[in-house]
Amino acid sequence: MTYEEMIEDETFIEGMQTRIMSNQEMDTMYIPDVEYMNIDGISRVLQILVPRKRVMENEKYPLIVYVQGSAWHKQNVYQHVGQLNYLCKQGFVVAIVQYRESDLVPFPAQIEDTKTAIRFLRKHHEEYFIDEQNVFLFGDSSGGHVALVSGLTSKLPLFNSNLYSEYSNEVRAIIDFYGVVDITMEDGFPTTENHQQPDSPEGYLIGRKNVLEHLDIARQTSPMTYLAGDIPPILIAHGTKDRLVAFKQSVKLYKALKDKNKEVIFYRMKGADHGGPMFFCEEMLDEVIKFIKKSIAHD
Repeated sequence: MTYEEMIEDETFIEGMQTRIMSNQEMDTMYIPDVEYMNIDGISRVLQILVPRKRVMENEKYPLIVYVQGSAWHKQNVYQHVGQLNYLCKQGFVVAIVQYRESDLVPFPAQIEDTKTAIRFLRKHHEEYFIDEQNVFLFGDSSGGHVALVSGLTSKLPLFNSNLYSEYSNEVRAIIDFYGVVDITMEDGFPTTENHQQPDSPEGYLIGRKNVLEHLDIARQTSPMTYLAGDIPPILIAHGTKDRLVAFKQSVKLYKALKDKNKEVIFYRMKGADHGGPMFFCEEMLDEVIKFIKKSIAHD
């Protein structure tokens, strides 16, 4: 029996309250652990949040690809599902990407995987109600770093796998929450005791090497290397009391972008540490939405 064939029950008892459907009511369809790649037996998945209405006819929503911070180690891709659901309810598909962690494969695998995920999502845009013309990257901490490098090179033939190569990995804007900008900065990680050593997060990123002894590789990881040409607008947010990734890292990126007359917004989060409610409250996520909407392409 179809919905149209179902006869509506007209029973009414005094005291009942009636609500009339508008068919615009929206909740979230959560699609967990969608495999987007499997390389050498290493499977990587997406957590996908899709705005859901009772009737989904020709619905298309902008896509936000989110990269979870983890010091480039194994990600807890469920960490911000609750907060990111707010973006979904404002009319965005949100896909949280799991990449191959630095314990398994060094840079640029994390970038390659993120770009592969974007192409996979474009390939399956109808299945997940994605407006493939409007794709955005968002990440925090090491995820902010991955989002930056992936987005800044999205129009370049760099760090691309061969998977879904017929699809684009271009993005329209990047949101960077307290992301790593330069692993060669001596004072870039205030509380990391083994900073830049082979067993540090930065050392793991480049293949368990001493960062200062391998500057050629280290510089390839920096978003600062990819600021030339036509790059997407960037929103940066960073706390002034960040104990893990120094505030001055984002200042360095902001200065470089301004010097090159690139489009950038910087939220100086006074008193904020590394992440937390100041960043993921509805008020700040509304600023993210406002920023994204400025870059949305309309047919």
